Amino acid sequence: MVNYTLIYFPIRGLGETARLMFHYAGVEFTDKKVTPEQWAAMKPLTPYGQLPILEVDGKQLAQSSAIYRFLANKFGLGGSDEWEAAQLDSLVFMMADFRTECRQFFSVATGREPGDKLSLYNSQFKPAAEKYIPALERSLNASGSGFFGKSGVTFVDFFVAEYVNTLHGFLPEFFEKHQGLLEHSKRVHSLPQLEGYLSTRVKTPV
Repeated sequence: MVNYTLIYFPIRGLGETARLMFHYAGVEFTDKKVTPEQWAAMKPLTPYGQLPILEVDGKQLAQSSAIYRFLANKFGLGGSDEWEAAQLDSLVFMMADFRTECRQFFSVATGREPGDKLSLYNSQFKPAAEKYIPALERSLNASGSGFFGKSGVTFVDFFVAEYVNTLHGFLPEFFEKHQGLLEHSKRVHSLPQLEGYLSTRVKTPV
C-alpha cells in the first residue's frame, strides 16, 4: 500500500485540488496542515521552498501542477487519452497565467496585503479575466459532458471549481455574467464522492 502525505497550510489554496482528488478517488492520505512556525523550520528542507508538497512513501514531489498530474494519472482523472490529457494540462497552465497577471489584485482582495482593490480590479483583474475566462467557458461548453473533459470528471474540474468558489467569495458580482462556471463549481461540489469531506470541511476564505 502506498503511503501518501499532502503537506500544506490550513487553507484551501493550492492544496485543495489534491485533497479533493484523494477524497473523490477514495484513497487514504495524511492531510498534514502546517503552521507558519512549522513551515519556517521545514522550508530549508523542501525541494523548492514552497508548498504544497506531496510525499509518496517518503519521497517528496513539489509544485502543485506536478502533484495534480501525478495524482490524476494514479486515480484515472487525467483524461481518456494523450490528447485530452494535454488539453487538460493546457487549461491548468492557462489558469496559472491568469493568476499571475492579477496576483496583486488577489492579494489585496483577500486581505493579504494593503492596496486599492477597485484600482487593481480595473488595471489587473478585468483585462486578465476578459482574456482568459471566455476561453475557459468555451472549453467547458465544448466538452459536452458538463465537466472539462469529454470523458467526464478530471482533476481540472476540482482545480477550476475551487478557484471559482474562492473568487465568488469576494467578487460575487463577477459571476452574474458567468453563470456557467458557477454552475460547474456547484456540480463538482455536489459529487457524492465528496459529500462526506465537504460536509465537515472548515470554511476558509482562500
